[in-house]
Order: sequence, then structure tokens, then C-alpha cells
Amino acid sequence: MDDLAASLRAWRDRLVPSEPGPRRRAPGMRREEVAQLAGLSVGYLTRLEQGRASHPSALVCEALARALQLSPQERHTLLRLAGNASPGGRINREITPGVQRMIERLGDLPILVCDAAWQIVAKNDLARALLGDVNGNTARQQFLGPRGLIVRSDEEHAEFEAGIVADLHQALVRFPDDEPLLALIEELRHESPRFEALWQLRPAGVYDASRKTVDHPELGHITVDCDTLTVVGADLRIIVYSAPPGTADAEALASLGAGEFALS
Repeated sequence: MDDLAASLRAWRDRLVPSEPGPRRRAPGMRREEVAQLAGLSVGYLTRLEQGRASHPSALVCEALARALQLSPQERHTLLRLAGNASPGGRINREITPGVQRMIERLGDLPILVCDAAWQIVAKNDLARALLGDVNGNTARQQFLGPRGLIVRSDEEHAEFEAGIVADLHQALVRFPDDEPLLALIEELRHESPRFEALWQLRPAGVYDASRKTVDHPELGHITVDCDTLTVVGADLRIIVYSAPPGTADAEALASLGAGEFALS
């Protein structure tokens, strides 16, 4: 709620009052004027700006967006901060030309592309050589198996699973009408007691390990740095694996790139 409250205050502060008034210390439009424009009580707007109100409805958010003169992007941010999503939200899984060029040209680094539901939508040859012929959905594999070649401790598995569930909660808010996402969540809640327990807890943490160890069947353990990039204009994440130059891990990646130990 603090992010919502701070955003509402910042958006109001930048507005120019419609009618000149006495000199004020605070910038922007008065709270009373914004409340009137939005059709809200001053008391309720005050509670929202102070983080003391519960999540406003989508209708309230739309009224505030108009009163605060928000851009389309800011309106979407308001809906997300309030726990709502734009009507008809669906995940954009289209591989943009720029992403396709990155996959094709960065042949010396393993690259995966996933959507907001953790579905793998693209990969390059080196990612296949490092991780095997990875397909499907990472969340499904984590909870229903098989888990793949990445090595994690029990604590890391627990953190990773909490991060997946938290991320899927956020995705459901953003994309309430996305059929593959809805089907995935329903399947995991029905088939995995561990997922269902976490889903009910609504974990807030996000697993953000910057390094991963892969148990390659031919080369043994390969430790790589893992960077996740988001694609503007699409609901995709580009996951890039790399290793510091001159290390044994970098040499292992190079041998994979040469096709010496590619997995089938």
C-alpha cells in the first residue's frame, strides 16, 4: 500500500490547481479538488494517500486516473498497485524481431526466453547444449517434475518455489483473462499440494539468484551468472547465462558452443 499511497501523492503534486488560491507550501492540486473530480470523499482519498485504506476497486482507480490526468502507462501502474488489472488482460508472447536477432547473434551465450507464466517460448542452441532440450513450463517442471539440470539446495528450492508462486499471483492480477495462465495455476493447485499451500500463503518474496550451477552429464558442474532482461512492449523475459572469461566455467561453455558435448 505504501507504493500506492506515494504514487497518488506524487501524481496529485504535479497537477496545476484549476483555480488560483492563497499561496501554499505544498505543490500541486488540493486533495479536496481531486476528490471532487474523482467523485470520492476527501476522507477516503486521504486514507488512500496515507496508506490506511484497503485496495480501491477498479472503478475507483479509473475515476482517480481521470482526475489525476494519468497517462495510459500510469493508469496501468495504478491498477496494478491497487491489486487490479486492465480488463481483458492477456500475456503478449510474441517474439519481437529484436529478440529474435539477439537469439540468433549471441551464439556464444546460452539464452532462454520465457513469458510471464514461466513458459519457455524460445531458446538458442547453446542453451539447449547447456540445459538439455528444455521445453514446456518452468513452474510446472519445478512443482510436478522433472526439475532439469540446475542444482539447488533445499533452501534454494524453497525460495525458488515461493518466488514462482508470488510471480504467478502478480501475473494473474495483470492478465486475468489469459487462458494458458489460468489453466497452469489450476493444474498446479490441483496436482501439487506444495504449490497449493504456497498459493494460499501468497508469498511476497521473489527468488533472484544471480548465479546457478548446472549438473551437465558430460562436463559436470558448470556455474554461470544468470541475468534476466525484460522486453519492452511484450510480456517476455530473456534469461542470459554467462561465465567470467578465463575460468573453467567459461571454457566449458566454449566447448559446448563448439558442439563437443551437446545434449540431445
